[in-house]
This record gives sequence, structure tokens and C-alpha cells, in this order.
Amino acid sequence: MATVELYTKGASVWVSDPDAVWVSAQLLQDYKTGDQSVLLQLSDGRELQYPVAPPAGLPPLGNPELLEGENDLTALSFLHEPAVLHNLSVRFLHYSSIYTYCGIVLVAINPYEQLPIYGEEVIQAYSGQDMADMEPHIFSVAEEAYRTMTREEKNQSIIISGESGAGKTVSAKFTMRYFAVVGGASEQTSVEEKVLASSPIMESIGNAKTTRNDNSSRFGKYIEIGFGRKGDIIGANMRTYLLEKSRVVFQANEERNYHVFYQLCASRHLPEMRQLQLDAPEQFRYTSQGGQTEIPGTDDVMDLERTRNAFTILGVLPDQQTELFRVLAAVLHLGNVHIQASGRGGERSYIDADDSSLAVFSKLLGVEAGQMAHWLCHRRLPVGGELLVKPMTGQQACEARDALAKHMYGQMFSWTVLRLNAALRAHREKPRSYIGVLDIYGFETFDKNSFEQFCINYANEKLQQQFNRHVFQLEQEEYVREELLWNRIEFSDNQPCIALIEGHLGLLDLLDEECRMPKGSDESWARKLYDQHQNHQPSPHFSKPRMSNSAFIILHFADSVQYECDGFLDKNRDTVFEEPINILRASQVFSHISSDLVADLFQQAPAGAAVELSGGKPSLANGSVRSGKRGHREHKLTVGFQFRQSLQLLMDTLNSTTPHYVRCIKPNDVKEPFVFDPRRAVQQLRACGVLETIRISAAGYPSRWTYEEFFSRYRVLLRGLQPRPQPQPRPQPQLQEACKQALPCLIPDPDQYCFGKTKVFFRAGQVALLERLRAERLRGAGMVIQSRVRGWLARRRYTRIRQAALTVQRYTRGALGRRQALTLRYTRAALVLQKTFRMLAVRQLYQMIRQATLTIQAFTRGTLARREYRQVLCERAAVRLQAWVRGCRARRAYGRVRAAVVLMQCCARRRAARREMLRRKAEARSVERIRQLNKGMEVKLMSLQLRADQEARDSSALRETLHAEREAHRAEAAGLRGALARLEAQRQEQPAPSPAPSPQQEEERRRLRERTALELLTLTQEVQALKTEREELVRQKEDLQRQVVEQQMSQEECVRQAVSQAGVCLRGEVEEERRKYQGLLREFTRLEQRYDNLRDMSLPSERSKGHRRTDSCQSLSMEPLSPVSAPFPGSPTFSPASAPFPGCPTFSPASPEESRRVSVTSQDWSSWSKDTPMDTLMENMGVAKDTAVKMRADDLGHAYDAVRVANKLLETQLRSQSEQQGVELKPPGREASADGQELLEAREQECVRLKRELQELRHTVTLRTLLTHTAPPAAVQPPDGSCAAQARGGAVSGLLECRKRDEAKLMKILITELRADSALSLPPGLAAGVVFLCVRQADHAGDAARTHTLCGAAIAAMKAALKKHSKDADMTALWLKNACLLSDLLTQHCPRQDGQAGSIDAVPLTSDLSDLRRSLGDLCIQAYQQLLSITESRLKPIIVPAMLETDTIPGLSASGVKPGGSRKRAGSDPRAAAGEEVDAPSMAGTLRVLAGLHSALSRQDLPPSLLGQAFHQLTHLLCAATLNSLLLRKDMCCWNRGLQIRYNVSLLEEWLRSRGLQAGGAVATLEPLIQAAQLLQVGKKTEADAQALVQACTALSSQQIVKILTLYTPHSELEERVTLNFIRSVQALLRGRSEGQPPHLLLDVKKVFPVTFPFLPPPALHADRLGIPESLKISFLRRV
Repeated sequence: MATVELYTKGASVWVSDPDAVWVSAQLLQDYKTGDQSVLLQLSDGRELQYPVAPPAGLPPLGNPELLEGENDLTALSFLHEPAVLHNLSVRFLHYSSIYTYCGIVLVAINPYEQLPIYGEEVIQAYSGQDMADMEPHIFSVAEEAYRTMTREEKNQSIIISGESGAGKTVSAKFTMRYFAVVGGASEQTSVEEKVLASSPIMESIGNAKTTRNDNSSRFGKYIEIGFGRKGDIIGANMRTYLLEKSRVVFQANEERNYHVFYQLCASRHLPEMRQLQLDAPEQFRYTSQGGQTEIPGTDDVMDLERTRNAFTILGVLPDQQTELFRVLAAVLHLGNVHIQASGRGGERSYIDADDSSLAVFSKLLGVEAGQMAHWLCHRRLPVGGELLVKPMTGQQACEARDALAKHMYGQMFSWTVLRLNAALRAHREKPRSYIGVLDIYGFETFDKNSFEQFCINYANEKLQQQFNRHVFQLEQEEYVREELLWNRIEFSDNQPCIALIEGHLGLLDLLDEECRMPKGSDESWARKLYDQHQNHQPSPHFSKPRMSNSAFIILHFADSVQYECDGFLDKNRDTVFEEPINILRASQVFSHISSDLVADLFQQAPAGAAVELSGGKPSLANGSVRSGKRGHREHKLTVGFQFRQSLQLLMDTLNSTTPHYVRCIKPNDVKEPFVFDPRRAVQQLRACGVLETIRISAAGYPSRWTYEEFFSRYRVLLRGLQPRPQPQPRPQPQLQEACKQALPCLIPDPDQYCFGKTKVFFRAGQVALLERLRAERLRGAGMVIQSRVRGWLARRRYTRIRQAALTVQRYTRGALGRRQALTLRYTRAALVLQKTFRMLAVRQLYQMIRQATLTIQAFTRGTLARREYRQVLCERAAVRLQAWVRGCRARRAYGRVRAAVVLMQCCARRRAARREMLRRKAEARSVERIRQLNKGMEVKLMSLQLRADQEARDSSALRETLHAEREAHRAEAAGLRGALARLEAQRQEQPAPSPAPSPQQEEERRRLRERTALELLTLTQEVQALKTEREELVRQKEDLQRQVVEQQMSQEECVRQAVSQAGVCLRGEVEEERRKYQGLLREFTRLEQRYDNLRDMSLPSERSKGHRRTDSCQSLSMEPLSPVSAPFPGSPTFSPASAPFPGCPTFSPASPEESRRVSVTSQDWSSWSKDTPMDTLMENMGVAKDTAVKMRADDLGHAYDAVRVANKLLETQLRSQSEQQGVELKPPGREASADGQELLEAREQECVRLKRELQELRHTVTLRTLLTHTAPPAAVQPPDGSCAAQARGGAVSGLLECRKRDEAKLMKILITELRADSALSLPPGLAAGVVFLCVRQADHAGDAARTHTLCGAAIAAMKAALKKHSKDADMTALWLKNACLLSDLLTQHCPRQDGQAGSIDAVPLTSDLSDLRRSLGDLCIQAYQQLLSITESRLKPIIVPAMLETDTIPGLSASGVKPGGSRKRAGSDPRAAAGEEVDAPSMAGTLRVLAGLHSALSRQDLPPSLLGQAFHQLTHLLCAATLNSLLLRKDMCCWNRGLQIRYNVSLLEEWLRSRGLQAGGAVATLEPLIQAAQLLQVGKKTEADAQALVQACTALSSQQIVKILTLYTPHSELEERVTLNFIRSVQALLRGRSEGQPPHLLLDVKKVFPVTFPFLPPPALHADRLGIPESLKISFLRRV
């Protein structure tokens, strides 16, 4: 009950509403005790006078705004229905969070939309995490159950309930998927696949469309998933409850039958389905009653294919599947059998002999159609000692037909469950513990409720009772653990309602009794109910409706439900007559097949017996068969009795386990995504027990704080404690004493709180009271601070204003004086300006008149002259126009022809270019493309140079032509000027004209002047045209030059782009190929362990065949190549003639570059013929085929065959060596000398070596090793004599010689048995140097076999050393260094194609060691991956605590704890108890792990690029794990946590930069985490903030940004929440960026970056400069 003092003005309360159930309101005045009403203001602004009857009538108080969206309902200050409903609505609508905790219950709201929160990365993020630390999720509940099971070794159960359409089936499916991923991580088996394959089968035969759900489960199921000692899934078992068989023969409107019927009808066109003679579902009575035969968005054909695949996975043979489908099709045809009434009053019935449906039914089941038609319309009745055949009416015959159909389907359903359990049964070992997943129907109430709803609600009553008792028990355990003095919590126990149903003379007892009566009826049963429970022993949970005598009402825990008695007896009996069943037992079509399907379906089971399921748990039969004999009547089991027994068995199972609860809620009835109907939600909350959980919690102490959290939050209310100068934690006793002293002053009533050992407990509402007191204390302190600050601000403002006033006055007086002086100056200047302006105005007027007069005269004269001149021009222009038009036409025709020719050329060239482009694209995929491209580039450049030269020559020719034209024009102009000068001279030389020329002379002169002027004009125009043409030519020249330059630049740019793109594509392909190759190598390492297990399993069988193995240490002289190091460039080249024995293939190796680039994924296994080389090899070797290996494409099967062949080969060699040894080692005579003894020792050493090789090969050889390298090392052909002679002739010194008998000893001392302390004190790469000098000496001596043997033994020894030190980073780094160094040495001295060594100063090796170099490359990758695996195993447990949870910045976590209770599940926290000191993970520990790896790598002088790659991988792990945890934890999304994350990342960045690791991409990988930390710190209010946020967070996806904004929680009440409008603005800005990107929320923690090992030519090795210490004791090596 809330405290009355909290009802003050401004307090938030809840008021009931008929539409929204509850609406928020605010108090407008304080409430005082005795007031009859309170004045409220609703959320829409309306005022309401709310009547109250104190104190019970007070409206429920609202929680603080800080608690809105809380992920645990029990953490709310006020626990009541409106608070729960509002919190669920806020999380569902505003935050898109469908999961919410309610104590131990997970509330799941169906979003009706696919959400990206169920991927494997989400499973990995929740795996191993505590339930209280993560956001609510179905995976969190599954992880809690899995961890509790593995830790306490106690069985668990997950109870998923809810009404139809709430998402129960999907939740159960995701739960099983989580167990399959987590429980199958250690070993990939088929059990997890079978467990997941059971879902589509059960959905097909047990789910149907209803009005509320398109995929509603019409049965309850309990799946027990068994786990072994290592926590892996080893088996499963399923139990089902109350299949709705009535749906087979009847469906309500807008509903469907079971999915499998529609899947069969949709697949009727398939060849294997044609024999079923099916039709559209509308043509069958059993599938068309609902009116809807299709579900939008569902493909029935694909669903059937998925179901058949699941059957195949579970071991159901295709013949059995076909027979199963025949039975289902027969059920459909049975429903179409037409039964007609006959006789008087319809007392008889019959079926036409030519009824097609009956004929198909009989054909499918192989029965006599006549007999089936007869017994469908007749029945046997025992009369005295005889059996009487009695005809049935039409109605009875139809009921008998439907009963037969339901019985057939029920038996088929039970048989399917039996087969599933048989396939899921644990075969290897007995399950150590199990987790049960219960997917059962929720509380149901309809307009008309019948027997099915009665059983469902009865089951929910039992589950609710178990739930209430479990919640009460957890509360009690918590109080006992904290040693509290508490009173018993009263909770509503529904035992009276359960006793009404299942007790003595209860509803089920009376129903069974009425079923045993010969003439029992529903009305008689109803009367008995009224007499017993209303009249004789009245029950408060039973009542009779007023207007009905055939119904009754039961008051359940959730609601009152009225049940109609019609059909209760028939459904409870669920009988079918024996005669049709006997006909089916006598079916002939099944008698010739090997399947026992019909025998399992229609066998005569003993009455009352239970069918035993896997795991020893019985499942009761579906219904009973009515026999004609009286003797079996008393043994019949009714459906109610069976259901009660199975429910009791289920309750016993649940009570023996630790339960976990998931309550599924259906948000609306229209199936719209993210639409919340509060009325439907609150109805389901009341029905599923969530509110009861809250009521039980509220009755005790719902708010719980640790003393440290309480002190951190309410330190301002505690007096007497001095603040500490340093942020050191206070001791627990001091905090406890401070809380005990302060709380009585804060809360006077001692019953409202209680002190425990580690926590302080509060009743409901007290946390809100403390929050109010804290807010008042902070408000008072704030007012004092504000008064001081305001006074100081006012004084400072007054001083500034006074100083400013004085300054303003001084400046004002000066400004007024200057203004007066300027006025006088302006007055004098105005007079001068006026005088001057008037003079200028008069002068301008005169000038204007004069200029106008002159202009008029000039224009008049000019007009007359131009008119005369224009006439002359028109005549000449007409002539020129004609010439230009004709030329233009000619040029236009030429242009069209030229354009057509150019177009044809372009088309032809484009076609050729396209062909060339396609050809080049095809060629671009090859490795040699770069070389050809470079060659093509040279040709292009040469052609471009030639074109440039040609353009230059053309330009020079044009330049010369232009120069010649200029000279000609210049000469012509000079001539014209000369002629003009002569004419002028002649005119001047002419005598002076007579004073009175004649008119003829005047006319001649005029004509001469006109002609001269015309010629001068013509010449001027020609000169102007020549100038224009010259300029045009110059411009064309410049354009041509510019075009040539641009074309050259564009061609060069195209060439560069093409080369760049080809290089990028090639690098991407090589990188992807390298990543795949290294992934397959990692997969091989994992599969190798599986192979070892299978090998160990095969040892007893091989020993029984007489093969004996020497238990000696591993041999190191055999060369075990990695199975992924020998690629298949195309298909392997086999040469039987050169094999060491008939049928042994010989591999022709490819070049090292090709071998490095070929991936294992390029193998074409399908191209192998039926008689593979392995089969031929096994046949030639005399190895028998193993019938257990059935799948030819399985690597494990081939590896097993390969090992057997290799064992046979080595056994043959060993036997031949032993025989030769026996011949040579006869008892020596007197002539035996020391040489004979030495030969005997050598033979013994050889025998031991061969035995060790046999032992080693069983550990390492696989399929590809045998197929590519079957020949032993001795079969390697020696090099030609010339090369050997050349090698021997070279002056090579400083080598080490190892005798053949000392090879194993050398590998043993130098590698396998080298101790860690001794190895780390040696110079880096010493072992590789010694091995290489020995290998080089053997190669120099011309012994190629020993060269291969030594190198192969070294590789095998390094692999053994890596396995031996699989947890030691220093030793792994040491062998990584040795493997890299040996690989570089072999690469440096390997011969190239031209016969020279890889290095200029190195003498080449004569032996071909390319295959061994590939094996060394694989060994380097294996050592690198093992080193990273060691570091990752140390980092993973501390990443999230160190990066997220540690508080290394002083003062960040001082007073920001969010109000609420500590509601972690009791007994689920495996952390250390109070008082135990545990070293908490921190950044210092993380950096120590990284420093350990860095020192291990640096100690071995590994290249910096390799260090950069290693730390790039590790920083990605750190970033991905931290960011994934941040995205799933609401408590971490706050401002101070973002600052802490940024600080931790800065420490990591500083550490990386201090060691020079930033260049390898390690720092750049942290960018998403840095941006996430910035996102938590930046402002999140305005539109500008949204734009800045989107621009800054480029490394985060849209989903990640929105998720962080959604989860953001204010650190204190002084902060503001992120508004929904701001989130929508960010989503709108991100919408354009997210297009084309795959939706992903979490980063891939398992992402692996491929590693490349740089080739660094080592310096020349010399035995004298190696510095071999004496402690190694390898003095038996001889220096050469």
C-alpha cells in the first residue's frame, strides 16, 4: 500500500479508463486524510474530481519518470497493474523491446514481425553471461537454465505459456536452437540437427490456422533435451498432451485443418504423390469447412518438402513416409464418403457401391470396400451370449465415420511422436541431466467453451498453482538467506478450484462415472453437477447460469468461464467401433512391405496399458476402441482420466526440476506489427500470472538494495560520515552501520524496511519516499547554491553596469562636440557645392544642345551615304550568297556521308570492343592476367606514342601549310598596297585639273573612284577573311593538340584504373582465398581431434584382427603432410607405372605459386568415378571395405580408409624389413666382427623407426595426404646427375651431418622433449637453423630421400611440440618462429625455374622440397592460430568486465545508481559471496595479457608485420565483444559509462602506439567502439545534434545507432531521456545511408582475418656461428 504522504500536488497517479484500461493523471492539490475526493488533471488536459474512500480508494501512484522502460518490472517503485501495463507499453512501442523481466518470469510480446535479434552472434553474446547483466531475451532464460544445469547438475525446465497467437511455438523453437548451438559447440554431431528437425514435423501434423493465429499449436508438448558430462546434447525426448482431434473432422469459420493435409493437396502434382489421387483442398469435406484453404505468405509445397527432409534426417525411410502420406490421404477421402439414410424415419443408412471416395480409401489402405461400407453403417451389440448386428442411423454412421478418421489421425500422430523419440534417444551414454521445454496452451475463454477448453484451463490451474508456490518459495529463500524476521506472505491458492475439478466426486469423476453409464447423457451429467456442487456441497468456484440447464460456470484464477455440456461425454469417451479397426488390421496392401507402420498404428494394445516412450516415460494412448465384448468395458480409459494422469506426470516432472517461466502476450487481435491493445494485454497479464507474481513481491519487500548501492544513491541523506578525499570503497560494516543509523530518521515506521546481511529491504512505495526526500534535500541544497551564485552574479553585474555608464557618458559628450564641429563644416561646404553645381548645370545644357545639333547633321549625311552604299552591297551579297549556299549544300552532303561512315565504323569497333572486353574479363580471372595486362599496356603505350608522333607530324604539316598561306597572303597584300601606292602616285603626278572639267570627266572620275573603292573594299574583306581563316586554323591546331594531350591522359588514366582495378580484384580474391584456406586449416585442426576419437574407437576392432601396434614413442622420421597443404590444381596426375607398388598413385606437384593460391574449396569430388583411386588402392593392398563407412563424400570416411591403407602399406614394409633382417642377422660365426654388431644395431634402429612411423601415421595421415603423397619418402626420384654433381662441386661449408640412426634422437632432443625453460633461453630459431644445416648437408651429399625424411621429421616434431604446449603462448611463439625461419630458409635456397637459387648468394638445393614448404606454411598458420587461441581464451572472460564494468575514473560512479531493487534471481549468481575477495578484471589485466603475447612474439624476433596482424585480430575481438555487450545491456548505456569506455579505449590505444602496433590496423579496428562511446556522451536533443551524430558515427550501422539511443538511460534525474522524436529524426537521416546494407546489430566475434607471412631472407647460416649450447647434448652432429 502506498504511503499517504506521497499524494502531494504534482504527483502522478493512474485512473481507470474503459478504453485504455488505465490513463495517467496528475494531482492538482495535496491529499489530506479524510478528503472524499481529489482533483486530478488527465493527460488530455481535462480535470476530474476523483472520489476516494481512504485509504483503499486512493488511485495508484505512478513511478518516477526515471524508471520508465525498466527491463525488470519488479524493480519499479510501485508494483501494481497500471505500472506494469504502462512499462510494457513503453518498452514495446517506444523502444521496440519485446522482452521484459518480471522477477523470474520473462514476458514476451509477439511483435508480428521478423526481428534481427536471433542470429548466431546474439547467441554467442548471451552465452556465458549472467541473466541480470543482459537485456531481457529468450536466450537469456535459456542461458540461465543451461548454466544452472551445468553448475548444479540439476534438471531444468522452461515453461512457455500463452494464448493462441502469442508466440509460444516460436519461443520454444528459439530456445531449442539456443541449446543446439551452445550444447553442440564442442562436437558437431547430428543430435542437434535432429532436435531442430523435429519442429517442422510437429508443426506440420500438430499445427493449424485459427482465427487468432495462422500457426497455432493444437497440442501441448514437453521436450526433454538431454545433456552429457561435457554439456553437449546427446539425446531428446518428447511428450504430447491433448491433441485436438476434433479439428480433423470439423473446422470453424476462417480456420483450417492441420497443415499436412493442405501440404499434400498442394503437392499432388508431384510424381510420388499422384498415387494418392488427391485434389484441391476445396474438394474435400475435412479441409473446406473453414472457408480458407490458403494462408497468405505460406508455401505449402515448400513446407511439405521441409517436412520430408526433416523425416529423412530423423531416419524415417522414404517408404515409410509414403505409407504415412497414404494414411493421411485416406483420411481425406474417408471424409468424402457419402452416407445416405434409408428406412422409415431414417433408422438405417447405406453407402453406394460405386462411391468413388470409398473406392480410393479402400485402395489406399488395401481393405475390402464392401466390408468397410457395411461396418460404417452397422455395429455389433452383445445380446446375451450372442452378438447382434444393428444398423445405424445416418447421423450415427456419420459420427462413426468421423470417429474412425479421428482415431486414424490420432494413431498416426502418436506413431510419429514415437519415431521422433526413437530417433532422438541417446545412444552413446545416459544423459547426465536434461532441460525440459514446455510449450503448452494458455488460459482460453470463447463464446462457446467445450471439453477442450475445460482441459486446457484445468492444466493452467495446475501450472498456476505450481508457479505461485515456486515464486513464494523463492521469496522465502531470499528472506532466509538474508536472515530477516518476516511474516508469512499470504497468496491466493487455487487448490479449491483444482479440487473442484479433480477431487473426489469432482467434475472429472462425475464425468467418468456418467461415461460408464449405459444411457449416460450430457444433461444427466449436468444435473449431477448441480446436485453435488451447488446443492449438496456448494463450492464458491462453481455456479449455474440463470438461463441454461446444460451449462456450468467455473471461477478460475484468471476469469470465470461458462462451459456448455453438449459433447462432453462423446469427447471424453473418444471411442471408435472395433469392426472398422479390425478391417484396417487385416489390410493387404501393407502385408508385402517391410515397414511396420500399420502394425504400429492399429495394433491391439492391452487395455489400460501405456505406450512406453524413450527415456522410460509413458505416454497414454489416444482414445479407446469400443469392443463388442462386455469383458473389456471396465478397462476403458477416458480422455479426461488419461489427461489427468499425464498432467500429474508433468507436474511431478516440473516439481523435480528448477522451473523458468516465459509468458507470451498477444498485443492485438488484428496481427499488426507493434500495435498494443491495452485491454487484450491486461486480460492476458491477469491470466498468465504475471500480476500474481507482482502481488506476491509487493506483499513482502520488493525493493532490495545492497548497502553499497544504497549508500551511493542516498549519501546526501546520511549524516555523520565524512567524505573521503580518495575514491576508496568503504568497508561493509561501516556502510551497514551508517544505513541503520540514518533510516529510522528517514522512515519512522520500522515495519517499512528491514536490514539483512548484505542488503536493506523496503516495502512497496518506500523507495519513492526516499527519492522524494533525496529530491527535496538536493532541491534545498540547490536553492542555497543558487542564492549564493545569484548574489555574486548580481554584484558583478552592478559593477559592470556602473563602469559601463561612466564610459558611455564620456563617449557621449565627446560625440556631441564632434557632431557640432562637423555641422559647421558641412554648412560651409554646402554653399560651395551649390555654387559649383549651378555653374555645371548651365554648362552641361549648352554642351548638350551643341552636341545634339552636330549629331543630327552627321546622322543625316550618314543615312544618305549608307543608303547608296547598301544598294551596292546588296548586289554583291546576292552573288556571294549563291556561292555560299551551294558550298554549304555540298559540305552538308559530304558531312552526312562521312557521319554515316563513322557510325558504321563505330558500330563495328564497338562490337569488336565488346567481344574483346568479354574475352578480357574471362582472362582477367587467371593469375597470368597481370602479366598479359602489363604486356598489353606496353603495346597500348607504344601505339599511343606512335599516334602522338603522327599527330605531331600532322601538326607540323599544318603549321607549314599555314605559314605558306600566310606568306602568300602577305605577298598579295604587299602587291595590292604597291598597286594602291602607284595609283596614288599617278593621281598626284597628273596635272592639275582644269578649272572647269567637263561632265564626262566628272562622270569618269566618279566611276573610277567607285571602282577603286569597290576594289579596296573587296581586298579589305578578303584580308579579313584570311585573318579569320588563320585564326580558325590556329584554334583548330590548338584544339587538336589539346585533344591529343587529353586523349593521352585519358588513355593513361584508363590504363592506370584498369591496372588498379585488376590489382584490387586480384588482391581481394587472393585475400578471400587465403581466408578460406586458413579457415579450412582451422577446421582441419578441429576435425583432427574428431579423427583421433574415431581412431581410438577403431583400435579394439583392429586389434581383434591380429594387427598389433608397438606402444613406443612417436617416430619423427616420417613426413606427415598436412591434408590441406596439397591442393588439386585440376585433377591429380597419377602414374601407375612409377608407383612403388601396383595401384599406388603418384602425384605430379604443381608450382609453389599455383599451390599457394589453390584453395581446398576448389576440389571437385563429384568428378570422381564410382571406382575411386582409394577403392583401387584398397583393393590392390588387400584392405577390406568397412561397411560402417557409408557416405563416400565424407572426409572422415575417406580419412579412415586412408589410415587403413597406410597401415597396410607400413605393415608390409615392416614385414619385409623384418624378413630381410632375419636373413641378414643369422647367428654369427667366429668371423663375426664389430662391423656385424654395428649392422645389427642399425637394423634394430630401423625396425624401431618403422614401428614409430606406423604409430605416427595413425595420428596424422588423412585422405588428401594419401591421395597426393601415397609413395614413401624413399620413392622420391633422385635429381639428375648434372645437378647433383653441380651441388657437390660447389664450395659449401659450415654444415652439420646427422647420421641416419641419430635422426630420431636429434628430433627428440631438439624439439619434442625440449623443456620450456631451456627452450626460451636459446637463441631464436636455433632449432630451425640446426635442422636446415642437417637438411642441406644431406642434400649436398646427394641423398634426396634423407633430405625429405629429415625435413618431414622436423615438421612432424614441431606439430607434436605444438600439441604438447597447446596452452603455452611462449612455446607456441617459439615454434612459430622456428617454422617461419625454416620456411624462409627453404624458400631462400630453393631452385628457381632458371636453375638459380632463390637468393643471389645462396647455393640452391638439388632436392624438390615444394611439398614440404607447403606443409611448413600450414604449420606456420596452425601455430599462429594456436597462439591467438591461447590469448583469446585468456581475454574472453575479462573483456566485458574490464572494458565495460570497471570504474577506473574517480568519481564517475559516486551517486548515479538508478533507483530500483536488486532483483537478481536467487541462487543463479555464481559469483563470490559477500566477504570473499576476488580479483576483479580490469584494463590492467587485459593489457597484461596483451603484453604477454607481445613479449612472447618479440622475444622470438618475429617480424613487426606479423605482430600487427595478430593484434589486429585481438583488437577486433575486444571491440566486437565489448560493443555486442553494450548493445544488449541497458545499464551500460549512459553518459558516465561512455566516458569510462572512451577512457579504457584510450588506454588500449596508448598501449598499442607505445609498441608501434598502430600501423597494422589494430587502432582502426577500435573505431566502432570509440564512436559508440561518443554517441553516449554527445547531446541528443535538437536536429543539429542528430545531424552531427549521424555524421560522426560512420563506423556504426543504423541498427546499432538506434539501439544505443533506445537503450540510453539517464545517469540521474538531472539528465533527460532521449525523446522518441529525436530517435525518429536520426532514423530518417540514417535511412538513406542504410540502403543496400545488410541489417546487422551485433559484430561477428568469430571473424578471422587471414594472415600473411612476409618472406624475410635470413642471413647465411654457419655451424660455427649458431652458438649451440652444450646443454642440448647434440655433440653427435658432425661439422662438415
